[in-house]
Amino acid sequence: MRGPAESAAPGTSRGHLAAFAALSASYFAHIGFFNPYLPLWLKDLGLPIFTISLLASVQSITRVFAPYAWGALSDHTGHRVLLLRISAAIALVSTFGLYGAGGPWWLALVLLLMFTHTSSMMSLTEAAMAHLVAGDWGRYGRIRLWGSAGFLVTVFFAGEWFERFGMRQFPAWASGTLAVVLIATLRLPDVREPAVASSVGKEPIGPVLREPAVRWFFGSLFFQVMAHFSVYGFLSLYLDSIGYGKGAIGLLWALSVVAEILWFFLQGRLLGRFAMPRWLVICGVAAVLRLGITAGLGQWVWALVAAQALHALSFAAHHTTCIAMVSRYFPGRLRGRGQALFTVIGYGFGGVLGVLAGGAIAQRFGFVSMFAVATAVAGIGTGCAWRAKRLSAAAAAPTLA
Repeated sequence: MRGPAESAAPGTSRGHLAAFAALSASYFAHIGFFNPYLPLWLKDLGLPIFTISLLASVQSITRVFAPYAWGALSDHTGHRVLLLRISAAIALVSTFGLYGAGGPWWLALVLLLMFTHTSSMMSLTEAAMAHLVAGDWGRYGRIRLWGSAGFLVTVFFAGEWFERFGMRQFPAWASGTLAVVLIATLRLPDVREPAVASSVGKEPIGPVLREPAVRWFFGSLFFQVMAHFSVYGFLSLYLDSIGYGKGAIGLLWALSVVAEILWFFLQGRLLGRFAMPRWLVICGVAAVLRLGITAGLGQWVWALVAAQALHALSFAAHHTTCIAMVSRYFPGRLRGRGQALFTVIGYGFGGVLGVLAGGAIAQRFGFVSMFAVATAVAGIGTGCAWRAKRLSAAAAAPTLA
């Protein structure tokens, strides 16, 4: 385990926090329309389910290599904000390739370019925000809830738009939302970390990765996120297949985000009740319940409402818990690489396997079987979280035991 929590970032002001809140809102506004409705747009183009799953997996594939490369570069230079601006600009330009819709290979190339840059933004933003909030997870939640609010707005209004006008305007939505992201990055303060950029030598990451608690933590992250890609990649297609309209699909997505916002608003009061490794276990149990309900009771609206409400724990609480633990394990000159590993292991490797396996299972056995398998995967992740908790307690870490 690493040392004590870092001191507050110098020069932090309400203006800095507001700028990061605006970036969070705009970035997740883009995600809120793009991720839920990309499969439906691809379906509208006439592509089969497995091809859709392959194209959806491009985002996860880029998260295998892009975040760590960008994170290492940001650790070396300290220019996290500049790299965010570059990523947003290239991602915006790449969306123009969606207008042609020139077949699966062309779409794969365009998505590869776009996702290589948008997938890096999560880890770069989280690293900059972790430095900014300096361990105040209540303040982190108040920034992050604006991201959830942005997601909520676009997932709802995009659903209504696509229900009324069809999926043809999907590329225009991609360009418009990423243009807003680019504007938000241009308004960020320059939070370059001089001590990181000017340090002599490069602090090795290997000793941290050899700690058993860290390995089991990353194992829990991998399986938890892999299981959730049944939701991220296929919930919209699943609901569409059993008769839910696009407006209803948008409302169910929006419900999960309302639960997420409530959690982020309250987490400053709630997180202190348990140590972070215990929260990891709680979030795993919530994931098992959520995916199990979705698998077995999808025809019942009230059951889907309950499942989506569990998003507060299975995603929101889990996300903050992971960011806090990564910040603890990987402080200072390790921060960028640590946050990148969070993205690579969870949303990269976990995402690739989750989407590809989910698509193969759904195509052959149906969506219900796919969600049942995802429930079992979430159970494995919960077991890893339990092991990480036991190891943390044995190590008697002051803030994580």
